[in-house]
Amino acid sequence: MTAPVVHSLREQIREHILEGIISGRWQPGERIVERRIATELEVSQTPVREALRELESLRLIESAPNKGVRVRNLTAADLEESYPVRAGLEAIAAELAATKLAEDCSALEPHVTALYEADRKADGTGQVRHTVAFHRELVRAADNSVLLHTWEGLGIEVFTALSIRWLGTVQQSYAEEHEELVAAFRRRDPRIAEIVKAHVLGCAPRP
Repeated sequence: MTAPVVHSLREQIREHILEGIISGRWQPGERIVERRIATELEVSQTPVREALRELESLRLIESAPNKGVRVRNLTAADLEESYPVRAGLEAIAAELAATKLAEDCSALEPHVTALYEADRKADGTGQVRHTVAFHRELVRAADNSVLLHTWEGLGIEVFTALSIRWLGTVQQSYAEEHEELVAAFRRRDPRIAEIVKAHVLGCAPRP
């Protein structure tokens, strides 16, 4: 039996602030008040400070002496920077996972199905959620914890959501593009790493 995942207080606060940035509660350039969040969540300021420090390492917020913490005014160029790194990591993952996914793509298929529904409804939230989940399962299939940890450290979900919400980055068909990746794994395409890399780079916002 799998034990339930228990998130630390800092992680819960981090997710709360992330959701606020993605949803638009805090706009680019707007100040995030540490004390106010602590009061709202009924916690001390220490875990809030730790969560904000993590978000600063993801380049989502910035702090300055006597000015506090603000949501960064991210440009398309800022958002684009993570994509070549992500593309390289996922190309490695595709090579490592090629044999496994050629035999069993069941971890990827539910997200393709969900993306068809999200595309049909023009559901941006669903498109982000299942696009990221699809790619996370692809990286997980490589069975390399260092690779997965590095990939997750890029803040993929956040940057995908912000690319769509702030810049209006929209792919032609999220479902079809990911179904093509599944097909490439199934036919054991020897160019699978290149195909995955090109797909990720094609999702990047344009400055």
